[in-house]
Amino acid sequence: MIKRTIEGLIEKYLFKNKAIIIYGARQVGKTTLVEHLIRNHVDETIVLTGDDADTRELFTDLNATSLIPVFGNKKIVVIDEAQRIPETGLVLKIIHDSFKNIQLIATGSSAFELATKVSEPLTGRKFEFFLHPLSFGEMADHHGFLTEKRLIEHRMVFGYYPDIATNAGNEIKLLKTLASSFLYKDLLMIEQIKKPALLEKILKALALQVGSEVSFSELGQLTGSDKNTVEKYTGFLEQAYIIFKLEGLSRNVRNEIKKGRKFYFYDNGIRNAILGNFQPLGSRTDVGALWENFMISERFKYLSNKDVDFNRFFWRTTQKQEIDYIEEMNGKLNAYELKWNPNITVKPSKTFTNAYPDAGFKLINPGNFHEIILE
Repeated sequence: MIKRTIEGLIEKYLFKNKAIIIYGARQVGKTTLVEHLIRNHVDETIVLTGDDADTRELFTDLNATSLIPVFGNKKIVVIDEAQRIPETGLVLKIIHDSFKNIQLIATGSSAFELATKVSEPLTGRKFEFFLHPLSFGEMADHHGFLTEKRLIEHRMVFGYYPDIATNAGNEIKLLKTLASSFLYKDLLMIEQIKKPALLEKILKALALQVGSEVSFSELGQLTGSDKNTVEKYTGFLEQAYIIFKLEGLSRNVRNEIKKGRKFYFYDNGIRNAILGNFQPLGSRTDVGALWENFMISERFKYLSNKDVDFNRFFWRTTQKQEIDYIEEMNGKLNAYELKWNPNITVKPSKTFTNAYPDAGFKLINPGNFHEIILE
């Protein structure tokens, strides 16, 4: 069992008269995490899954009375893949309000299907958490810092999905299966997705543009679609926890890019599987993009697992002065330049330092990367 950092955080919120909602892509380990959370209450727990037709039928035309014999004297009710249940938000609200002594835990792999449906019904009734793929820190805790550091190049290619990280030698086959089936399972159930082939084209185009600004108009031309459809489909990919967005920081400089956006993948392995490129770093031309994606996603995991509030950006001017990654935390900006080559030295431009004189700056390379993703 690889201990998930977020487990200790969630445990603090159990039995506080709030529903626990755990989001995350399929196959990141939500079910395993929940099994560990309830390990001391197995006999007092009932586990249901929205993927089962019986569960969906149970919650059709729901009323609290019909659930009394189902729940019995259980103290914990787990609903896995809750987004598959019709009227999910109302179902969870009825359970929460009608069974005050029960700890309700629900998981979901689609923000479109779950987060939007539980937001209003569960207002003031829930604590929400996000489970990422495994992190460098979690794996370093599992088998040692030096061992995990030696695997960095491997992780940059194959990523950190639990099934991939724990099945050495089978990474390519497992990643191909994951990228072609599980990731699309929730997306293809969304009625607004009329063209699955277009979705894949957009995803491949985004995979090729990691670290670069993305134009929806250009993506539309590239994929044979229109700007609005591309923007909508990209939003669905975000809500399925496949990609996430950075927007341009624009506050003080007239020529800063104001409407720019970059997209990164939650996991390097998924990005490479979409492109069908599992070549080692020495044979690749996209090492810089892989390092950038790896470090930004790892930093995201680190802060998310610590339950830290922050905003994140990139910075670029029309003169193409740029900084890879910027965080805003407690009103302070910290800028990071991410370089795979340890011999490259970079300083922020005077344009940036004049505009943001109080901002911190750090160059991150393979020699010091652990300083921003470990305790």
